Amino acid sequence: MLRSRTAFVVLLLSLLVVVCLMQAMRVPLAPAPVAPSSAPVAMPPATLHERAAQAGITRENVASAGEMQSLMGRRLLIPVEGVDRSRLRDNFDEMRGGVRRHEALDIMAARGTPVLAAGDGTIAKLQHHPLGGITIYENDPDGRYSYYYAHLDHYAQGLHAGQVVRRGEVIGFVGSTGNAPAWAPHLHFTILDLSQPPHWGSRPAVNPYPFLVAAGR
Repeated sequence: MLRSRTAFVVLLLSLLVVVCLMQAMRVPLAPAPVAPSSAPVAMPPATLHERAAQAGITRENVASAGEMQSLMGRRLLIPVEGVDRSRLRDNFDEMRGGVRRHEALDIMAARGTPVLAAGDGTIAKLQHHPLGGITIYENDPDGRYSYYYAHLDHYAQGLHAGQVVRRGEVIGFVGSTGNAPAWAPHLHFTILDLSQPPHWGSRPAVNPYPFLVAAGR
């Protein structure tokens, strides 16, 4: 009787061992840990739209990536002599009087500082305006954009409508005419999109800030 019980226990233990082995064989082995690589992970190049977003360009001020490329390719000059990008402040979207966007850059400089043509073009119009004061409209060679300069102290000698000007040519001088404070002479500069229909008597403005480069660039 004792021998039969012992044989039964041994048989039961043997079966348990077999079952455990079978279950262990079904469990997949965990993958071996991979040592972290010290090599930098290559990131895909930024798309044109990502570059535009990084530069603060939106659909409101540049309608398409093609337009962005066109303006980037012009390498528009900061239109005030002696001013580099570190002195620029993007105040294009600031509100004026609490009711309208500025839609231009104010480039601060001493009265009488030369104002330079941002790019090649033709002087389309010279105007004395109650808000902009002494102003210049310069159309680009393609007739797509007009560069607008305002609050000038005076024009360069002999400047006239229809005159062809080159990038960097002196066309006027910084002032505070129009509604600019006398104690804060500056150039009010923007880019007008001539391909778009006028809105409230003016063409839609494009923020110049991402596109301006310093002299010599």
